[in-house]
Amino acid sequence: MLDVAMALEIVVRHAAARKPEMTTLAAAALGQVLAIDVRSDIDSPPFTKSMMDGYAIRAADAASPVELVVIEEVPAGTVPTKYVNVGEAVRIFTGAPMPDGADAVVMVEKTQSQSPDRVRIDDAFVKPGQHVLPRGTEMRSGDVVLPHGTVLTPAAFGVLASVGMMEFSTIPTPHVDILATGDELVEPTRTPGPGQIRNSNGPMLFAQTRRAGAIPRYLGIARDTEASLRLKIEEGLTSDVLILAGGVSAGKLDLVPKVLADLGVKILFHQVKMKPGKPLLFGTKGDTLVFGLPGNPVSSYVGFELFVRPALRLLAGHNDGEMRMRTLPIAATFAADNNRPTYHPAKLEAGTVRALPWFGSPDLRGIIAADAFIVLPPGSINYLAGQPVEVISVL
Repeated sequence: MLDVAMALEIVVRHAAARKPEMTTLAAAALGQVLAIDVRSDIDSPPFTKSMMDGYAIRAADAASPVELVVIEEVPAGTVPTKYVNVGEAVRIFTGAPMPDGADAVVMVEKTQSQSPDRVRIDDAFVKPGQHVLPRGTEMRSGDVVLPHGTVLTPAAFGVLASVGMMEFSTIPTPHVDILATGDELVEPTRTPGPGQIRNSNGPMLFAQTRRAGAIPRYLGIARDTEASLRLKIEEGLTSDVLILAGGVSAGKLDLVPKVLADLGVKILFHQVKMKPGKPLLFGTKGDTLVFGLPGNPVSSYVGFELFVRPALRLLAGHNDGEMRMRTLPIAATFAADNNRPTYHPAKLEAGTVRALPWFGSPDLRGIIAADAFIVLPPGSINYLAGQPVEVISVL
C-alpha cells in the first residue's frame, strides 16, 4: 500500500499538460494558460497623452499665478494642430494627445476660466511631466507583454485586446467524465426506495471538477454488473479524465478494477495509506487518466482534492500540481486515535485551524463548513491549543 506522497508522485508523473490549441478571446479562454509569448504590436499609449481634464501648458509659464491665452481645445479622440508657445495654453481632456510645446497639464480645478480664450493658472508648483503619460510608458512595440505560462485573467484579456491579439495558443481546459456506480443509487430527483440512497457523489464531483477549472460531464449511474460498467466506462475513456465513484473496494460487487483492466486500463496503484479513502485507484489508458474513488462521499471528496485536483491543474498547464500544504497552530485542544494518516475536516480561522465535529467518511454534512483538512498522523494524538499541525487547503 502506497503512502499519499508516493501515490501523488505517480499521478503527477502521468499528468502532463495537454497539447496547445488555438483559441479566441472569448469566455471559454478565461483561466486557460498561454502557450506562447504575446508581444505588443504598438506603443501604449501610442502618443504622449494627458492624464487629467485641464490645460496643457509650458511648466515654466506657471512660476506664479498667471493668465494664459487659450489657443485650442483638444478632446480625446482628436489631434492637436497648434504649437504651444510662451504664454499659451490648450484646453485638453483626459486621454487626449499632448500638443507640441507643452510639457505639463494643470487640472481644471486649479484654473479659472477668464473668457473663452483666456485662463488663469492658480497652481504655482507645476513641474514638467505633471499629469502627462509619455508614449510607450505601458508597453513598447515588440515587448513581451504576456509571457507563455500566463493564466488568462480578466486583466490579461484586456492586454490581449489592447495589442489586437484575438487568436492565440493556449493549453486547453481538460474534459472530465464523472460516473457513479452502485445498485443502491438513485438520482437526486427520485425518492429512494428500500435499500436505496440518492447519488450525492455525482453532483459533488461535478462541482469539484468545475471549481478546479476543468469541464465536467456527468455520465449517470452504472449498475453493479460488468455489462453496465463496461458501457459507461468505454464512453468515459474517450475523455481526458474519467472519475468513477464507488465499486473499487474488495467486495463481491466491486467490479470496477476488473472492468477497467479488461478495457485496457493500466492500473498504477490501488489502495493508499490514508483515511478516509483507502481503496483509491489510479490508472491510465493512452492519454486518459482514470481515478477510482471510494463510494463513501467524504472519501470521494478527499480523494479528489488530494489526487484529482492536482492532476487537472497540471493537465491545464498550471504549475501548482501539488497539495496546498502548510503548517498552522490548532485553535483548540483536539484528540484522536487513528490506524493510518487521517484527513480531518477543519476550518481556517485568523491564522489558526479548528477541527470540525465529524464522525467519519459517511458524514458529508460534517464537511460543509470545511475549507481545509488537518493531516493527522497514525496512532493516538492529543494536540494542545497553539500546537502546529499540517493543513491542506481545499478552497
